[in-house]
Amino acid sequence: MERRLGGTVAFAVPAEVAFDYLVDPRNRPEWQSSLRRVEDVDGEPRAGQSWTDVTWPGLRPAMRTEVFDRPWRWAESGTWRSVRAELALLFDPTGEQACDVRFDFRIRVLGPVGLAVSALSVPAVRADLRRAARILSSRA
Repeated sequence: MERRLGGTVAFAVPAEVAFDYLVDPRNRPEWQSSLRRVEDVDGEPRAGQSWTDVTWPGLRPAMRTEVFDRPWRWAESGTWRSVRAELALLFDPTGEQACDVRFDFRIRVLGPVGLAVSALSVPAVRADLRRAARILSSRA
């Protein structure tokens, strides 16, 4: 059985604003704590867009947008050696100037380690999305 982990973060901006900001890899180093920078960004945000994350630990996963349904759903996958990480974001308007961003996260590694690593990563994903929400709120 496959288990996915996630949560919800409130954003004080419309779903379209949150979507456009979160799905553009060029914005990621501003709000994603594990990133130094992104490289090799393939064009504008869309399904099939690819780029390379350059992380603080030195890993360089190859990233790809798997789902792009503005402003409702977006999903990415990243691979590095025998590890595959998947993140999906669902955008739920909660008013004219607010939305909830639900996230679903999983790391796949050979063996039972994957679920443990996924579970340990959820607080970091939530913290990164909260940082993004604060950044966008301060710009609104």
